[in-house]
Amino acid sequence: MTPVVYLHGLASSPQSIKAQFFRRKFEERGLPIKIPQLDQGNFEGLTITGQLAVVDQAVSGKPVILMGSSLGGYLAALYAARNPNAEKLVLLAPALEFPRRWRERFSAEELALWKQRGSLAFFHYGYKTERPLGYGFVEDSMKYQNQPEFSQPALVLHGIRDSVVPAAVSRKYAARHPNIILRLLESGHELTDVLEELWAETAKQRCFLDSKTCSG
Repeated sequence: MTPVVYLHGLASSPQSIKAQFFRRKFEERGLPIKIPQLDQGNFEGLTITGQLAVVDQAVSGKPVILMGSSLGGYLAALYAARNPNAEKLVLLAPALEFPRRWRERFSAEELALWKQRGSLAFFHYGYKTERPLGYGFVEDSMKYQNQPEFSQPALVLHGIRDSVVPAAVSRKYAARHPNIILRLLESGHELTDVLEELWAETAKQRCFLDSKTCSG
């Protein structure tokens, strides 16, 4: 039985609403799931490279189904592009084009000030307070491609009212990749108001729950 590894978003945690929702759903069906803490308790030192190392450790080189939310979706795509043992993906509002879109989020002056100070405060949903994030996160992200190219089957679930990662990002990516099934939902970036719909769409695609079958 192929295990699931769920990757939470930026400034989130394994205790997020979606992570725990999917944990319950998979465990009710006897499907193994891991939800690693991607910052390993060091949010200030967070990088894409460091998170990929955590994913690699959680997967341990074995066949896996990757689920990822927002930045976790981008990480899942990056990992799958490099590792064929990632058999399938379920991406929730994936932050594709992350390196480019992240830098565009800030002005040149804001980035310069961040670099000068060494860190910038962000609200961390896991800690429920602001935590500093080191500028190394920006520098490290520049090493990675905006749109990872992976060939594994993938289900992408995206809210049409997403103001953080517009649904157009997933539409554009899915249009170029026949291995992707895209489902657009009446929701925003968090998708917490459509949890049952997320599960229904995931369960509908049997190839994401049963490695012996794959039907749309």
